[in-house]
Amino acid sequence: MRNKKNIIRTNLTIETIADGGVGLARQEGKVIFVEKTIPGDIVDVQITRKRSDYEQGYVLHYHTYSTLRVQPFCEHFGICGGCTWQQVSYETQLEFKQQLVADAFRRIGKFTELPPIEKILASQFDKYYRNKLEFTFSNKRWFTEKEIRHDEIDIKHPEEYPIKTLQPNALGFHIPGRFDKILNIEYCYLQPAPSNEIRLATRAYALLNHIEFYDLKNHTGYFRNIIIRTTTGGECMVIVLVADNKPDILFPFLQHLKETFSEITSLYYSINTKVNDYLYDLDVIHFSGTVHITEKIDSINYRLGPKSFFQTNPTQAKILYHIALQFADLKKEDIVYDFYTGLGSIALLAAGNCKKVIGVENIAAAIEDAKFNAAQNNILNCEFICGDMAKIFNDDFIVQQGKADVVITDPPRSGMHKDVVEQLLKLSPQKIVYVSCNPVTQARDIQLLSEKYTVIKLQPVDMFPQTYHAENVALLHLKD
Repeated sequence: MRNKKNIIRTNLTIETIADGGVGLARQEGKVIFVEKTIPGDIVDVQITRKRSDYEQGYVLHYHTYSTLRVQPFCEHFGICGGCTWQQVSYETQLEFKQQLVADAFRRIGKFTELPPIEKILASQFDKYYRNKLEFTFSNKRWFTEKEIRHDEIDIKHPEEYPIKTLQPNALGFHIPGRFDKILNIEYCYLQPAPSNEIRLATRAYALLNHIEFYDLKNHTGYFRNIIIRTTTGGECMVIVLVADNKPDILFPFLQHLKETFSEITSLYYSINTKVNDYLYDLDVIHFSGTVHITEKIDSINYRLGPKSFFQTNPTQAKILYHIALQFADLKKEDIVYDFYTGLGSIALLAAGNCKKVIGVENIAAAIEDAKFNAAQNNILNCEFICGDMAKIFNDDFIVQQGKADVVITDPPRSGMHKDVVEQLLKLSPQKIVYVSCNPVTQARDIQLLSEKYTVIKLQPVDMFPQTYHAENVALLHLKD
């Protein structure tokens, strides 16, 4: 067998889009997944993974570009991993996502009979829709080919001026597959103002004041991350993460942000001496402004702290939650379980239409937010419990809380643990509303639940324009 490094597939026609947003081609009866391609591309491919029934690879040469392609609007597209589908129109993206949901239930779920999948609900905004972005500092930035060529053109004797003459510091996003390399972002179309302005001012301040950018490989340097959160009401929270307790460096910078950007309504910092960037086990210290920012859906106000989780597309989240509650069709005497409740986003909206809601979440900070949100909204029929779903959802839980009539579940991308699925089958509520950010794991879980449940409705919702990700809401009814 030839080494996979020497295998090149030529003149492959990309036929369709597959899970993960990659193109799919076929040759000699074998499926080949090709990154950064779309249907209609004709390409030569270097194979990087070879299995008995499929191969994976990347493009060596484009013979023909698909007629579906459009000009990306962002200068960083193709290098930055934030947006993966700018090369096609938003309308085409929606068509691809609709297909991916259908493929998940056909291929993974093995469903042969399903109700018609409703037309995917487009996002109101296909740019500037995110309410949270995290940027990373690095002293080893990723140099683009354009930057390298430009540097060589400007230098009469390039052999005397190695690439290190380019500014090595960056504040931006990780290069896909390279934890130690950061692409310096000049302008990002994902988050509304003042996100770009704050990031650029932060980078300029660090450079002008010779503050060290973090070395992601050797774990040296000072500035590590900056997180920017915004709300539809115009509030803005900024969290600055540094590698050491140096108030003589940090506090003047925070004061500079405070005085420069009146839009910043809440300012925090955290000292992270670990080798990873995980925020939830760190102390996050309030510096100025309000302690929290607030997002609102319908009549419910949600308190957001530096560690709070909330859907990153708040405008579309309202639509997503409305679909979930419409599917649930709650009655006044219903007991509702809201699994993976976060800060109570769906639970608090559901509370006014049922007898009782029990929300479960494994992140303690989120449960604290959920309890606070219930109290500040004067909602008395919600109970929130912190714990691992696979461990806490057992027979004793059902006895203590009462048997649920409706279960709403919104798990992470990995889906539900098999023990949770088994306990759901044992509980056998009349309805399950399954909200998912990953139709593949959703289809897998629903196939397991199909022992007792029938799929009644499927509604895809686009939460992440310019990417291949799609949410899907499924309504399951207990079989007679």
